[in-house]
Amino acid sequence: MSAPGTSIAFPLRSERLLVRPFEEADAPAAHAVYGDAEVMRFVGDGRPTSLRETVEMIEGYRRHQRERGFAFWAVLAADDGQLIGDAGLEVTAHGVELGYTLGRPWWGRGLATEAAELCVDAALGPLGVRCLVALADEHNPRSARVLEKVGFTAERRVTAYGRPHMRFVHTASGAQPRSSRPQGRPSGS
Repeated sequence: MSAPGTSIAFPLRSERLLVRPFEEADAPAAHAVYGDAEVMRFVGDGRPTSLRETVEMIEGYRRHQRERGFAFWAVLAADDGQLIGDAGLEVTAHGVELGYTLGRPWWGRGLATEAAELCVDAALGPLGVRCLVALADEHNPRSARVLEKVGFTAERRVTAYGRPHMRFVHTASGAQPRSSRPQGRPSGS
């Protein structure tokens, strides 16, 4: 399926991940991620969500997808289809913003980098976005490293959600999406 007004064919695929728009039925699996205090401490306002809030978030992502042709998308393990988190793009006060959240069992495996790379490729490729931004809580250096791996550059400190963050920028400036560049090693390495 393609997103309205774009040429994105879902699911986006890597060796280990599938990325697709959220569906209503994803709420229980997404809540296992968003309801985890340790996962959410650097996301948004830093607190886990209730099931009702998770459902509302997914409704918001689905609306953003319909209106903009992109959103935060469900990230699934390619081997078994299990929903393991989200990654995607959203229009915010900062610009077209990249974000990602994975459940704890999937941390430390390079999967956030792999999911972010799929989103950057979609943004720079079929979506035609010229500049992406991302925010990383200053106390979350692992997220900052993911952003650097996929081509973002730290720009300046900002306050978001009442906490200090580093604002990162990725400009297209003639760069090819990673999927069209020669590959020296697998994604997420």
